[in-house]
Amino acid sequence: MNYRHISVMPNEAVAFLDCKPGKIIADCTLGGSGHSSAILEKIPGGVLIGIDQDIAAIDHAKNVLNSTSAELRLFHGNFIDLAAYLSEMNLAGVDGILMDLGLSLYQLEASGRGFSFQRDEPLDMRMNAEGDDLSAEDIVNTESEEELARIFKEYGEERYARRIAKSIVIIRKQTRICSSLRLAHIVSDVVPKKGVSRIHPATRTFMALRIAVNKELERLDAFMAQVSGLLNPGGRLCVISFHSLEDRIVKHGLKALAKTCICPSDFPICVCRQQAKMRILTPKAQKPSEAEISANSMARSAKLRAAEKI
Repeated sequence: MNYRHISVMPNEAVAFLDCKPGKIIADCTLGGSGHSSAILEKIPGGVLIGIDQDIAAIDHAKNVLNSTSAELRLFHGNFIDLAAYLSEMNLAGVDGILMDLGLSLYQLEASGRGFSFQRDEPLDMRMNAEGDDLSAEDIVNTESEEELARIFKEYGEERYARRIAKSIVIIRKQTRICSSLRLAHIVSDVVPKKGVSRIHPATRTFMALRIAVNKELERLDAFMAQVSGLLNPGGRLCVISFHSLEDRIVKHGLKALAKTCICPSDFPICVCRQQAKMRILTPKAQKPSEAEISANSMARSAKLRAAEKI
């Protein structure tokens, strides 16, 4: 299998994770294993835990990740289940957690699951094709016009969300919408073609559907609420996001964990329960260099945020 992908900001991620011999690092979104390959080189005597909900990424990792100096454990699942995997390994926590929230080139180009609006594929969009999540086809053909509009507006920040939703509902009454290319044509037909846009008319709609199908924002929000408890003291979290909704959850989650006590100094006992749990390492999100963006256009919108458990 040719799992084509270029990992974003690998050097920055390894640096922020402070990878050193003997450390336990969890790569919660294996993808093409580029980050994991770089991490393994830095943690001889340690443990790398690799997680991905796409079984193709797990199969690829088995072929490309070879380490004789560090233990490698791979899990097919979602990062929200990291606590369960640690329990299975009898580990109390990890020294580093990496999350790269972007799509891989493989998923866009070769997965056959309808992630791309430029291909005629089944309208699936599930990261875990073996999971219980509804497919994009299910959502497009069964949700109400109001719910579709909400998804496109809230998750895709689509200006013409209501217009797109209305057109989908009209067309699906005649015949079920089953392919990615057909959905792309439906969207393109109703989005005004004013001026020259940098992006395809269906870009936001497809992003919104993918987010809804995989419950990406809900799972990220839940993970951020528990991440401090998954890290050992001094452990670090590094998250690479690719759109504003993800980045906002990470940013606000870290700020909440970094809040310090607000009790008056003469209080004998802290009652506010806001002692800082994390120290933010990136006051402003880190962005890829111009050289990296030139070599990999998919890195253009990436933002990296990192924090350390106190």
